[in-house]
Amino acid sequence: MSVSPACSASEVPPAASPVLAEVVRSGFVEGRHRGSLVILGPGGAVEQAWGDVTAPVFPRSSNKPMQAAGMLRAGLDLAGERLALAAASHSGEPFHRDLVHKMLEEHGLSPEQLQCPPDLPLDQEERETWLAAGAGRDRVAMNCSGKHTAMLAACALRKWPLETYLDPEHPLQQLIHRVVEEAAGEEVAAVGTDGCGAPLMAISLTGLARAYRSCVLAAPGTAERRVADAMRAHPEYVAGTRRHDTWLMREVPGTLSKVGAEAVQAVALPDGRALAFKVDDGAVRALGPVLARALTLMGVDAPVIERIGHAPLLGGGREVGEIRATF
Repeated sequence: MSVSPACSASEVPPAASPVLAEVVRSGFVEGRHRGSLVILGPGGAVEQAWGDVTAPVFPRSSNKPMQAAGMLRAGLDLAGERLALAAASHSGEPFHRDLVHKMLEEHGLSPEQLQCPPDLPLDQEERETWLAAGAGRDRVAMNCSGKHTAMLAACALRKWPLETYLDPEHPLQQLIHRVVEEAAGEEVAAVGTDGCGAPLMAISLTGLARAYRSCVLAAPGTAERRVADAMRAHPEYVAGTRRHDTWLMREVPGTLSKVGAEAVQAVALPDGRALAFKVDDGAVRALGPVLARALTLMGVDAPVIERIGHAPLLGGGREVGEIRATF
């Protein structure tokens, strides 16, 4: 029988991330979600950390505030709901879709020019209504359509190529790359492709938390602050009526919050404290409990925290357990 050689020192696998949440059914722990989380204090220093918060991750849609700031730096003049939608992972509700259509028309664009993939509304209730009406996958219904509309509008304004606006070497994407690095205070470690097709910049969780901190503390009138202010004033356009980003920004004034796919979350409070985390297995079901616990550790005391953290497990149509934070 052959035996595989032991790993050399340079090949030792990284230590497992700590458990951030556990799945408890009928009093029995049936699953665990590992991940990494960082909390920054008011001065920007790391106050608490779980797991490796310096390794690069793909923040996914948590990068959208910086992407939107890049579009403003390109000269695009957006404000209010339109700017919030440019930084959104919207639920595909009617008011989201209507504003995407309006923005396209305002900038002389058409839905056919969007290069995000056709999709169904992100919100489950809206998706069921959409399908019941006989509708199919649509680019405008896709949760990133606001961002893509704003990207196209910025390119049209600057007379940059529209057909290649998602190329990482495109002038707009190069500008966004620089904005992400400036906000995070570190170099982008890798560039990939997001689910919507846009370039995706990898930074550390600490860098992501710093980026959100920089947005809320930026001087009024700067691109970063304009994005943060629009998101906080119009959170329904950033997410939707049944989403925790909306609830948090609406009920804890001054908070900037944005989720990303694969269970990434970033939040900044108005005093500069910030957090960022990623659940390793991408389990969205763990987001709420982990976020609620982290906010509680930061001293946030509001009824919405319990609402965000409530993640029941059902059995036979009734609640028989929960997903709960473990730190």
